[in-house]
Amino acid sequence: MAVFAEEVNLAGYTTLRLGGPARRFVEATTEDELVAAVRRADDEGEPVLVLGGGSNLVVSDDGFPGTVVHVGTRGVERVAADGGTVHVRAQAGEDWDAFVARSVADGLAGIECLSGIPGRVGASPIQNIGAYGQDVSQTIVEVRAYDRRERSVVALDPASCRFSYRNSVFKGSDRYVVLDVTFALDESEESRPVAYAELAKRLGVRTGERVTLKEARDAVLELRRKKGMVLDPADPDTRSAGSFFTNPVLDPEQFAEVERRVAERFGPDVTLPRYPEAGGRVKTSAAWLIDHAGFSKGHAVGPARISTKHSLALTNPGGATTDDLLKLARQVRDGVRDAFGVELVNEPVFVGVSL
Repeated sequence: MAVFAEEVNLAGYTTLRLGGPARRFVEATTEDELVAAVRRADDEGEPVLVLGGGSNLVVSDDGFPGTVVHVGTRGVERVAADGGTVHVRAQAGEDWDAFVARSVADGLAGIECLSGIPGRVGASPIQNIGAYGQDVSQTIVEVRAYDRRERSVVALDPASCRFSYRNSVFKGSDRYVVLDVTFALDESEESRPVAYAELAKRLGVRTGERVTLKEARDAVLELRRKKGMVLDPADPDTRSAGSFFTNPVLDPEQFAEVERRVAERFGPDVTLPRYPEAGGRVKTSAAWLIDHAGFSKGHAVGPARISTKHSLALTNPGGATTDDLLKLARQVRDGVRDAFGVELVNEPVFVGVSL
């Protein structure tokens, strides 16, 4: 049976350790409990916040004036196998990194470079999480979800999920509650081809080559730890929501304008990072823009600060409020816009607040 409580402080359920109380808090450990809790709140006309690991949330200091449903469902199973491809279904409440570790241990490739990302499986398709040359849209074959509009459980294929860079049909909408996710993984002791230059360099291979799954996972975890991107209670830089801003994807004219501003500001020898995208668009680095707009690692606004290890992480080392964090985020956003004409977009989900 689901566990109900009132006035539960949400700071204890987010990696930023920020956020006020939820009016009602429900702990759901089965799919039936999860669906029932959401249906009940909908029937009562109450706002609903579905909460997983809290690693991608910025919650208002005032909290949430409705029902928070904490997803605690568990279970991982192989559901199909076909010619070296194994379909694995994981419940939404499964810890993401534990799922990756299990896949690596079982000799299943496709998500090894997504090691160390905090949160739960149910959040992975919402954000289309990605790192080091992989994202989950490359392996997801089905997302089962409760459709609050139709009041029924539905199965969405990848096309219906409408995946794009750090985005999906689920993001920015409260229509669907993810119940479980099915991944198509390769039965192999070797990684998929290493696609990210930084990771290839760390592994001592060329991009496109393969390494063992364990080597890939260990290298990714090492890189992420150096950037403060693996949760560690002893490291205040990990008290964040991960990357706070997405990397801008620009059309050719926009990119050329940013290049012009960079040359004007720093001279012709400073190069703006560029990564080709579909349709002739170009992705650049939000971290580079933040650094070159004058915001150094460790830059603070009150108790909130940029990580001392990574420019994209805004942190609460201790004593900050959500309002403090947002003041810092606005200062960084406005500074990058003034310097380069690029409007940074927040990656975490905001609850009761905005930039």
